[in-house]
Amino acid sequence: MLLLNSLFTGPHMIWLLLIVVVLFGGKKIPELAKGLGKGIREFNEAKDGIKSEIESGIKDKEKVQSPNTTNTTTNA
Repeated sequence: MLLLNSLFTGPHMIWLLLIVVVLFGGKKIPELAKGLGKGIREFNEAKDGIKSEIESGIKDKEKVQSPNTTNTTTNA
């Protein structure tokens, strides 16, 4: 983990940015950023969808179990 923290300091980020510009060119960078943004947006939408499904499943389970919470057993 320490290695990753030292890789993403200011001077290293400048070098990475320069390498990206050289490899992809100035015209491709906006397209790459757009694709990256679209991928992140789709991931977040999927994450939120799964989260809402889980929460609704928990609420439905609680609704089903709540009428049955009364104790019907008797000690004889």
